[in-house]
Amino acid sequence: MTTNLLLGLLNDMALAAVPAVGFALVFNVPREALKYCALGGALGHGLRWLLINAGGMRIEWATLIAASVVSLVGVYWARRLRAHPKVFTVAAMIPMVPGVSAFTTLLALAEIERTGLTDALLAQAFEHGLRTLFIIAGLSVGLAMPGLLFYRRKPLV
Repeated sequence: MTTNLLLGLLNDMALAAVPAVGFALVFNVPREALKYCALGGALGHGLRWLLINAGGMRIEWATLIAASVVSLVGVYWARRLRAHPKVFTVAAMIPMVPGVSAFTTLLALAEIERTGLTDALLAQAFEHGLRTLFIIAGLSVGLAMPGLLFYRRKPLV
């Protein structure tokens, strides 16, 4: 791994830990669990960043994989620390919420309202709107992955 890639990854992980802890505080996560929330946020966002920048993967699929990994790790931590998995996983998912893409969608829609419909604005609204929806779907399915795989009453097949 090159130095620039490693520095970018470490920078991304450090910055992602901050909102994870911030939202964990908002959700009244116990003090002992805050470090796990920070680690989960850093792990998820860092893995997504690595899959996109080093693996060439699209953000939607990278988000699904990263959310699934964070959710599975959260279940492990929950069993080890005797807490509910959502204590660790929900706050760790927050840094991966597609704020820029959602904001760009809303800007395009506001511009359509202000100036009228054009092909370029419609394309921008659809592109970013669908990207936002698929990223949120990836976060949702990734967060539910342990329940889908391990806590089912019926077998998958």
